[in-house]
Amino acid sequence: MDAAATATLLHSVADGVATVVISHPAKRNAMTAMMWRRLPELLEGFAADPAVRVLVLTGAGETFCAGADISAITGGEDQQALAVAAEEALAAFPKPTVAAIRGFCVGGGSQLAAACDLRFAQEGASFGVTPARLGIVYAASSTRRLTALVGPAVAKYLLFSAELIDAEQALRAGFLNELLPAGQLDKRVREFTRILTTRSQLTQAAAKEFADGRTDRDAHWAAQAAASGDTAEGVAAFLERRTAAFTWTTGPSAPTGG
Repeated sequence: MDAAATATLLHSVADGVATVVISHPAKRNAMTAMMWRRLPELLEGFAADPAVRVLVLTGAGETFCAGADISAITGGEDQQALAVAAEEALAAFPKPTVAAIRGFCVGGGSQLAAACDLRFAQEGASFGVTPARLGIVYAASSTRRLTALVGPAVAKYLLFSAELIDAEQALRAGFLNELLPAGQLDKRVREFTRILTTRSQLTQAAAKEFADGRTDRDAHWAAQAAASGDTAEGVAAFLERRTAAFTWTTGPSAPTGG
């Protein structure tokens, strides 16, 4: 069977968490043009689905993603443009996103991981940004996102050298939020995403915009909060020592205002 025929993005939804699995076993989960195109489509559907509260991006088996499928780069399609479009769609996803990383997270894999809100990895993972090996100019938006995570010095080290760093270095640099022992990654991601599904989507959506640099919508979010009633519910639940039943959701059902 043609290796490209086995390249796909698996996806499922359970308990408020959408999971997208990068699966291309013949190429260490390298992303093909079809996979780059498919990711924004999946994200659009999950963004509109009120049953989805959190999204997890991971790789099949023991590898997250080894980057773009290099064998397809000379095939006449602008893979970098497709990769940047997928990265931007992931960064713009209105709900919390978590990258669950094992093994290689290199090139386009690191690009996708950086576009997630949070990154949890298993010990033994490796990270690298490798366009300097191919003579590719890394996109300005991708460079800015990487620099915002790890700082200019580390970003330049990775981009200039195309060398890989280990998970401990990635944690110290700020690329990772948590580093888990072998066998603990899935359990921790399940626990953490379960917590996220119980929290206020209103708070999460506003915080995501503000943290990502959009600071011109204070009035919009104040109006959303006033229309939703979630603040009153959160305070009441706290005083009554119960789990809050928040009602605000992203997407078409969200209150309008501001």
